[in-house]
Amino acid sequence: MTKADLVKEISENTGIIRKDVAVVVDALFQGIKDILADGHHIEIRGFGTFRLKTRKPRMGRNPKTDEKVPVPERTVPTFKFSREFKNSVVDLKIKS
Repeated sequence: MTKADLVKEISENTGIIRKDVAVVVDALFQGIKDILADGHHIEIRGFGTFRLKTRKPRMGRNPKTDEKVPVPERTVPTFKFSREFKNSVVDLKIKS
């Protein structure tokens, strides 16, 4: 599913025109990026949590030359689904 598909689905379910839904979806995604960039996490109860995680430095390997290369410490965004969300998806899958 693409962002356009998501906008279409929300528009059909709510009766709001696609243009307005697209603005809201874009604002939501930008808000998530901005909050994470400020170093905060976002917890949406019943859905999941967006966080920043720091990966430790390690030794990697160049697959072409098999040479060992250092991979520096870096910060990456992560998302963890809530238990409630996971259970609801599993329940829907079982019913289908």
